[in-house]
Amino acid sequence: MGGISSVLGAVALLGFLGFLGGIGLIVVAASQGRNVRGGISLAVAGLVVGLLFSVISQGVLIVSPQEVAVIFNTVTGDLETPPRRAGTSIVVPVLQEAFIYPIEQQEYTMASLTNVEERAEDSSLEGRSVDGQVVIMQLTIIYNIIPEQANLVHERWRNRYEEQFIRPTIRGVARDVISRFRAEDIFGTRRIEVGAEIEDLMRQRMESEGLNLSNLIIHNVSFSEDFAEAIERREIAEQERLRALDEAERLRVQAAGARDAEIARAEGEAQAIILRAQAQAEALRLVSEQLAANPSLIQYEYIQNLADNIRLALVPTNSPFLFDFNSLAEADPDFVAPDVPQFNTPQAEITPEAEE
Repeated sequence: MGGISSVLGAVALLGFLGFLGGIGLIVVAASQGRNVRGGISLAVAGLVVGLLFSVISQGVLIVSPQEVAVIFNTVTGDLETPPRRAGTSIVVPVLQEAFIYPIEQQEYTMASLTNVEERAEDSSLEGRSVDGQVVIMQLTIIYNIIPEQANLVHERWRNRYEEQFIRPTIRGVARDVISRFRAEDIFGTRRIEVGAEIEDLMRQRMESEGLNLSNLIIHNVSFSEDFAEAIERREIAEQERLRALDEAERLRVQAAGARDAEIARAEGEAQAIILRAQAQAEALRLVSEQLAANPSLIQYEYIQNLADNIRLALVPTNSPFLFDFNSLAEADPDFVAPDVPQFNTPQAEITPEAEE
């Protein structure tokens, strides 16, 4: 009841002590033949104060912000509507009885490992998937009593709503949902979907009983040892397959890169050959143009490339492409034809005797 009830209870105690004191005074005064009126007055006053404040202390109801009070009328058997919220109020002792319920967030966990002092029975959830595999699930729900529905909770469950409603309801809902899924799906991609379905069904069931489900958290999902080993082997095989695919892709990319590099190198060489041929053709074209414009250019180049110590040159008479002395003479009046022995090739036959 809080501090006010304690104060009122202390006043009631003092009143009862005064009553006892008055009784003592009456006994002492009577034994001594004195007037007992003072003792009677003290005893009556103490009794009245004690009874009055005792009744008042029991009739003061203090409800904290995290609680709600359900008021039961012992005469009619009805519950006061709505339940009393936070604050201080009065209840009639004997005629009214108050039951306090928490409306703050509470949590309830269904797990394999439970506190032996709280609950000796295993609280884990177990069900069978559509393909017959045993699925063990551990979860926690976070909920609160709906303040306006506290009377309903009191009528249906009193303070036993966790053990008698929440726990068996979670078991039944979880088994129903698990039975609609394959174990492999629960283990993998559809685990979130399983949790969402359990949460939706639990929220509907709890709201119908005056409870609000805030959240449902799945901590762990486990399977039989054989199934877990089979899943593990398959996962390992899948990882190996993916690694093989990655290695094959790496080699393919590497081969494609080498192929592209070889193609690029071949194309580069071909282009270089084309460019060299074009350069040579252009050079020959320019040489041809210069020779056509200057017929004596080849003779000039020939002379320029002779060694400096050349004093005698044998020039075939039937080779008009080296030196045309007539043309040179016509082109340069000062040109004097050198005294160069000329010969027709071949001029003589070489005999074995000559070779010796």
